[in-house]
Amino acid sequence: MAFNSLSDLRKSRGGFDTLMKEVDKISQPAGGERKEDDRFWQPTVDKAGNGYAVVRFLPPPRGEELPWVRIWNHGFQGPTGKWYIENSLTTIGKPDPVSELNNELWNSGSEANKEIARKQKRRLSYVCNVYVVSDPSNPSNEGKVKLFKFGKKIFDKIKDVMQPQFQDEEPLNPFDFWKGADFKIKIRNVEGYRNYDKSEFASAAALSDDDAEIEKIWSAEHSLSDFMDERHFKSYEELKRKLEQVLNAAGAPAVRAESADLDMPRAAAKPAAAVAKPAPKAEADFDEDDESLSYFAKLAADD
Repeated sequence: MAFNSLSDLRKSRGGFDTLMKEVDKISQPAGGERKEDDRFWQPTVDKAGNGYAVVRFLPPPRGEELPWVRIWNHGFQGPTGKWYIENSLTTIGKPDPVSELNNELWNSGSEANKEIARKQKRRLSYVCNVYVVSDPSNPSNEGKVKLFKFGKKIFDKIKDVMQPQFQDEEPLNPFDFWKGADFKIKIRNVEGYRNYDKSEFASAAALSDDDAEIEKIWSAEHSLSDFMDERHFKSYEELKRKLEQVLNAAGAPAVRAESADLDMPRAAAKPAAAVAKPAPKAEADFDEDDESLSYFAKLAADD
């Protein structure tokens, strides 16, 4: 249900039941921008890699149903030395050439092929609106509504308060204006990557007791459904050409599963047909423990 008035939003408490269903969907096993965009906010870290900020996750923008969007993307370096960093068409429910190749590699029965598929796997990120409560490194951001892009680790923190594991814990809708809670982002540098394990929600409290202020904040939210517009995604044909350029220096057709070990001559690779194939494994089942933002920050630094 999309919300168009503050009174409807208050009555529904941000559509908590609907959000719970969406969290359940995401929990079941089975893109975004790279240019500068001042709508987006990220916490700043110091030279040691530590950082702190406080935000409030906001409910769905006016006229939209969910307070977040999920974006899948691929980021890897091919044997040519070129990088493939693109939104995945699977984000909008369409076939994607990397996903197709990865599924073929995974189902080939070859451990070498599986390792290649792991390196080329999709990375998941979320985008939502946040109200910046505290940003000690950049105080000018405080009191503003920004887009916040984050990975699975932070979403797990959200899911944990929405679906608490213990009987003495009350479910919390962190996207609710009145009964939500501030999120304290605590960043540490762990083995060269940003780590959010210490981040936590504060106690439930209204963002403001002034409906006019809440209305102002809600009106300042940025559209999330826009991220699902096809203009943000390259066509299948464009992505396939890019993949071929990254995997093959001469732009030859993308390597197939039976010869996917690029360091081996084709005759030495074990044909996929000679191996009993396991049941198909969806690409989304690959390990998704890497935090998306840290991963792409590392790519940019290494490129």
